Amino acid sequence: MGNLALLTAEPRRAEAMRNWRYIALHTIAAAAFIFIVQRYALKATLESSLLWALALGACAAGLAFSQSNR
Repeated sequence: MGNLALLTAEPRRAEAMRNWRYIALHTIAAAAFIFIVQRYALKATLESSLLWALALGACAAGLAFSQSNR
C-alpha cells in the first residue's frame, strides 16, 4: 500500500493525491506550531492564537502548493 502509484491505472492521479496530502500536512503542522507558540509561549488569548494559526496555516498551504507545482 506504500507505493500506490504502481497499483493504479493513472499514476499521475495518485501523484496528485500525494501532493494534496503533503499540502494538508504542511498546513496542519504550521497552524498547530504557531497556535502552541502563541497560546503557551507568548500567553496570547485564544482568539488571537486561533487567528494567527489560521492566517499562517493559509500561508503555509500557499507555500506548499507553490512548491509542489515546481
